[in-house]
Amino acid sequence: MAKETKLEWVHHTFNPWWGCVKLSPACKNCYAEAWAKRVGSRVWGDDAERRFFSDKHWAEPLRWNRDAEAAGERRRVFCASMADVFERRSELDPWRAKLAGLIEATPQLDWLLLTKRHDLVQQLAPWREWPANVWLGMTVENQEWARQRIPRLIEIPAVVRFLSCEPLLSPLDLSRWLGDSIHWIVAGGESGAKARPTHPNWFRSLRDQCLATGAAFHFRKWGHWSPVAPAQPSRRKRYTFSNSDQSPTTMWAVGMHASGRELDGTTWNQVPRPNLL
Repeated sequence: MAKETKLEWVHHTFNPWWGCVKLSPACKNCYAEAWAKRVGSRVWGDDAERRFFSDKHWAEPLRWNRDAEAAGERRRVFCASMADVFERRSELDPWRAKLAGLIEATPQLDWLLLTKRHDLVQQLAPWREWPANVWLGMTVENQEWARQRIPRLIEIPAVVRFLSCEPLLSPLDLSRWLGDSIHWIVAGGESGAKARPTHPNWFRSLRDQCLATGAAFHFRKWGHWSPVAPAQPSRRKRYTFSNSDQSPTTMWAVGMHASGRELDGTTWNQVPRPNLL
């Protein structure tokens, strides 16, 4: 629930609750739903109850804030990996208010709120003026959802606005929004045995768009599919992109840990620096 994290782009993860409803193509193979089922929590769907946590859980970020202050540094918190803070359910309103109070009480932490509910953020946000330690992100898995979500994102005066292009399901042209309006791209492939492969050129294009506009770029992972053939390729499932608008490329099902995080020999760990925006 609340813990130090293995995610490279943040220092901690915090979930104010568990549970959500699938909304768009990125949700098809939702890792959070699969994890909840694996540990016996039935929290997905309109009819399912959400799972809430104790005061001990909610006290963890206060400790993180003290530790960050003692170290003289800022630390990032991903909130929420197992839910969507802006899901429209009335029983979540008091928990959103509690989260707002926690964010206010932890000024040494930068809270990364990621949502797919672009149409509900302004309505459900538990504050009128956005705190200086809230970074707001939206999932953009293909061009259609970029067209719908990004214009709503850039209306919100968060100190950092970012996009999660994971799982990346198509090429994306984000150049018109990057730089002044969108400060950070976090990109990655899909994980799990049912994962959909991503063409390497789609990641390269996002990297190059960031480099051209000054936006930060973070490549999280290839996911289940890798462009590098394994030592024994005959034993691995493969997928070949052969459509006319992409170069023929074979992807290999090697699993997330084997596929790694390098894009063209480089590990991309860029993070925006809000004081320079």
